Order: sequence, then structure tokens, then C-alpha cells
Amino acid sequence: MNKKTVVHFLEQKQKKEKIVLLTAYDFPTAQLVEEAGVDGILVGDSLGMVVMGGENTLKVSMDIMTYHTSIVSHAVKNTLVIADMPFLSYQISPEEALKNAGRLISEGGAQAVKLEGPVSKYGDVIEKIIKAGIPVMGHIGLTPQSILEIGGYKVQGRSEACRKRLKKEAKELQEAGCFSIVLECIPSDLAKEITESLDIPTIGIGAGPDCDGQILVCYDLLGWGKARFAKTYINVRENMKEAFSTFVNEVKQGKYPEEKHGYT
Repeated sequence: MNKKTVVHFLEQKQKKEKIVLLTAYDFPTAQLVEEAGVDGILVGDSLGMVVMGGENTLKVSMDIMTYHTSIVSHAVKNTLVIADMPFLSYQISPEEALKNAGRLISEGGAQAVKLEGPVSKYGDVIEKIIKAGIPVMGHIGLTPQSILEIGGYKVQGRSEACRKRLKKEAKELQEAGCFSIVLECIPSDLAKEITESLDIPTIGIGAGPDCDGQILVCYDLLGWGKARFAKTYINVRENMKEAFSTFVNEVKQGKYPEEKHGYT
């Protein structure tokens, strides 16, 4: 199998073939995600919540993102690896943004980066990164790095003014050279309109079935998900809890280890 690239995403949209992404943050999970047949893995700054246990993504640093990206990159062979640019890694200046994007590629081993926000704020950043040969995935709608500004994790695009703004932002991200755009927590009909208006693929999360592709946080489909858009495919959380509890009980009762678990 050939290595997936950003070009494959564009071809999949043209063929009307759905694009599937999952997040991963560690070696064994990334291996399993690739074996499952995903098109891309996002090393998301969501790790600040689902791995580090934080309330939001704002404490995730470049060092943390580079570390986890390198782990995931070592685990996969054919899957496109996209790394999130964390809070304050691209907001300070285009020069700083390029340096940080370069780290995710050269040190982390990613093939693309994702950043949140519109061209009106980060157009010069996107231009500089793309000019350096690094593909950029856009992200609009609910942008977790902006929760202090937008007042929390709220659905975006319900008012007519916000709908118009999001349509404009999507078009401008395409014109800026992004190879795809994540649409997060927006009404399904709006996501459909945006998807049909673009030549580049849209990747939905909480944005309905009509996006060109879908992404979920890996733990959300394994039993940790609480968001409305998260579907539990298997409750690994409960399975793990049962296994850990059984181990504790067997040790306390003297049932483990048995003779076959030792050496002579």
C-alpha cells in the first residue's frame, strides 16, 4: 500500500469516497488505528483533556505535541499523520508559527499540520507555512483553543450572521491553500452547504453526515465519550475496569500469581 498523502484526500472528495480519521496519541493505539484502515490520524491537542486530564486544550505545549506526534509517526507506515498546532504556537507571529510547524514535521514526523481559526486572523500564518512546503488543514466552527473567547464548548452557526461568517471562512481557507477543513459542532445543513461549496474536503466532528469525511477522538468511541456526537462502538473503559478489579481481587485473595506464572 502506498503512503497516504494530502493529495489522496482531494482525490477521495472527487470520487465521493468518504474520508475517515481518528485521533491517536500513543504507539499501540496508532498501530491499531492504522490496521483498522483509517485514511488519516490526527495527533490532536485534545490529548490535553483525554490523556492529561485537563479541562481544556490550552495547557498543551509544543514539546508535548512534538513528543506525541513522534510516537504516533513511529507506529504507522501508510497513514497520513496530521499534527495539531497547540495554543500560542502560531498566534504570536508567522515566523514563530513556521518554526513550530517545522518541528512537528522534522522532529515529530507528521506530514501535515492543523490550526484553528479563519484567514482574517491567521492568513499570513497559513501562507507562510504552506510556502515552506507544509500542508495545512483548517478548522472552523467550534474551535477549542478559543473557548475563553466564545464562552465554552457551544454549537456554532445557529444564527444567520454566524452561518454567513462560517461559509465565508471556509471559502477563504480554501483560497489560502488549505488541503481540507475540519468543521466542528455546526448544524448539519450548514455543514452540507459548506461541503458542497468547496473543492477541498471537509472533515466533520459533530457536523452531520454530509461532510466529505468524519473524525472522532479515539477514546470517545471506546467508552469515554460524553459529547452528543460521540458514539460508543465498544465499551473498552468498562472492560479495562473489570480487568483491573479482577487483578486486585486475585492478588488480595492469593489467587495470583499461580505456579505457572513464575520461574523455577
